[in-house]
Amino acid sequence: MLSVSNLSVQFGKRVLFDEVNVTFAHGNCYGIIGANGAGKSTFMKILSKKQDPTSGHVHLEPGKRMSVLEQNHNACDDFPVLETVVRGNKALFGIKQEIDALYADYSDENADRIGELQVQFEEMNGWNADSEAAALLSNLGIKEDLHYQLMADIDPKMKVRVLLAQALFGNPDVLIMDEPTNDLDYDTISWLEDFLGNYENTVLVVSHDRHFLDAVCTHIADIDFGKINLFSGNYTFWYESSQLAARQRAQQNKKAEEKAKELQEFIQRFSANVAKSKQATSRKKMLDKLKVEDIKPSSRRYPAIIFEREREAGDQILQVEGLKAISEDGVVLFDKIDLNMVKTDKIALISRDARATTAFYQIIAGEVQASAGTYSWGVTTTQSYLPVDNELYFNEAVSLVDWLRQYAKTEEEREEVHLRGFLGKMLFSGEEALKKCNVLSGGEKVRCMLSRMMLLRANVLMLDEPTNHLDLESITAFNNSLKQFKGNLLVTTHDHEFANTVANRIIEITPKGVIDRYMSFDDYMESKDIKTLRNSLYS
Repeated sequence: MLSVSNLSVQFGKRVLFDEVNVTFAHGNCYGIIGANGAGKSTFMKILSKKQDPTSGHVHLEPGKRMSVLEQNHNACDDFPVLETVVRGNKALFGIKQEIDALYADYSDENADRIGELQVQFEEMNGWNADSEAAALLSNLGIKEDLHYQLMADIDPKMKVRVLLAQALFGNPDVLIMDEPTNDLDYDTISWLEDFLGNYENTVLVVSHDRHFLDAVCTHIADIDFGKINLFSGNYTFWYESSQLAARQRAQQNKKAEEKAKELQEFIQRFSANVAKSKQATSRKKMLDKLKVEDIKPSSRRYPAIIFEREREAGDQILQVEGLKAISEDGVVLFDKIDLNMVKTDKIALISRDARATTAFYQIIAGEVQASAGTYSWGVTTTQSYLPVDNELYFNEAVSLVDWLRQYAKTEEEREEVHLRGFLGKMLFSGEEALKKCNVLSGGEKVRCMLSRMMLLRANVLMLDEPTNHLDLESITAFNNSLKQFKGNLLVTTHDHEFANTVANRIIEITPKGVIDRYMSFDDYMESKDIKTLRNSLYS
């Protein structure tokens, strides 16, 4: 279907890909993973012919069509929404344009050409193009009154959905998607998971959303050391099997047959879980032919994120009464918020308006004043806050060691060897610890903020979109650390796996009140009664 032969990419002296040979088969969904800078986006651009390799070839089977999720959200601003979707099938739209142009200048000479084009148009199901595009848009939550508006005039978050519909339109043979879940809400992501889970053609996707990768992927394509290796299974299977293989490699004295048995039992256990999952659908057999020797250890480096508490908190954590926030443009973000956070709570704080959750954190962190209401922290609590925007923390051109030193409480903590220990856990070792903090990437800044939080040893963590800018390795390590954390947690995240594996309580803040349930995130999102209640509070 789609293959790459002898592909090499080099920028100056840096070799990104070295003689890569890989084939992507029909009917499979491949999750493209790799550390930051490994070349995921570059590889996708080469596949879609938006960038040329240094050497080598990309081959798409003749007669097959490739569709790519557009990353430039303003690329179609001059077109109506419905037309933008139909443009996703370039061949079909090209025929339509030619027919329209010939009719506009109709003559006996071009009548035969119109007839030929109309036959092709019908064979491509062109007469139903508008209705199919409209159905896609409706499934993605774009109402009919927007279908004929210009792309430039609709909400930026709606643009993302239209471009997603454009990529999906016309059932392409190969679908390429780079971060398709960015700026999508949980309901739309769930629809996309179900759509791709039953999609019969080839899909290649880059995503930092582990739940999404687990739901749709039959294979993982791992970019490492300039090569691309294919593995059967979804992201969780790849991660857990590679970790198991790495542990086995470290066990020098363990017999080969014992290792093989352990790996085989792991495969069988995982296969049973896949068969029971709602995402399995037509992909239930994805591990049936997997061999033990296909499982290999990963060379990935995972940060060591360990949150310890200076002291254990008492029973009273946080009391909120009648809290209200209004945005700068006068919109009520939330109102009548009452909640009592107790010792065992790990809360996923959600809202359909991201400004609402951010305002809530800023209020209880003491950074802004509420429009109404009060809050109080328990006397035994200490809080550590990771804001969605951390730019104010990195204004000065100081080394990472000196940056972290300002948050130390004791002379011992201020010692360089101690500070380097915390930075080293976040993969800032050696000379990396002397980098200036004002030139860091987004992901590096978040890792610095996590070093700061570990140093503070608070018993309450407040996390506003903590996975933004992080790679899969950091997200996975972060998620695992929060599952082990013994203190309290308030977290807002678009990472489904984060919310579902960490939180035991879901609190949704709305303009008309609060929904507060002790249940898993999956159960909350799937409850029909809660969906009805949510819609009433936002209407």
